[in-house]
Amino acid sequence: MIQIIRQGLLPAFLRHNVAAGVEHRVVLAPLNCRHVVDVGANRGQFALIVRKCFPEAMIDSFEPLKEPADRFQALFDNDQFTQLHRLAIGLNEGEAEIHVSSRDDSSSLLPITDTQSMLFPGTAEHETRMIQVAPLKNIIPEQDVQEPALLKIDVQGFELEVLRGCEELLEQFQYIYVECSFVELYAGQAFADEVIAFLRERNFILEGVYNPCYDKNGRAVQADFFFVAQESNV
Repeated sequence: MIQIIRQGLLPAFLRHNVAAGVEHRVVLAPLNCRHVVDVGANRGQFALIVRKCFPEAMIDSFEPLKEPADRFQALFDNDQFTQLHRLAIGLNEGEAEIHVSSRDDSSSLLPITDTQSMLFPGTAEHETRMIQVAPLKNIIPEQDVQEPALLKIDVQGFELEVLRGCEELLEQFQYIYVECSFVELYAGQAFADEVIAFLRERNFILEGVYNPCYDKNGRAVQADFFFVAQESNV
């Protein structure tokens, strides 16, 4: 809360009960981004800190669940450079079942495991819904990506499928910032090493690991991974 106040983000918290993701500022601050694609936007926590760091950047945010998407829309209603897309990103276009957590920011297109519920109480499955899914290129044409561009992914175990759904546009991004896990929180999910290998094969180098989370025994659970395209300089 102190960081939210210091960085002038208290009004958004008071009016819309959305706390900016200030923990990501250390990653974003050194960059110069004109376009941020925010996959797994939830209520706009990441988009808020993006707007603070890059006042004139274009933000395309993706959130398929109605309740957090409505909160996001209200928060950014007067921001002409931010667009909300109410769908998920994946390899194929169509409908898919999403597992809605009791805490909506833990919802996933993959089933929620008992490990997730044990490590993060209150995140068990509440219901399932059908949502729309599409590859990124179907929503944002290649020529509309404004470089330097950042792709952020926070999708609760579905990271590798999102990356596959973005693959035709990956060359347009200089930076990729993705939450990955070391343990199976969602059934069938890819682990951090698989995501790292996928991006390494596509010339993205792991530059940093941020915001690690550990269980009570000190075992690493998940973290945020920052990748830079091989020809780029931060």
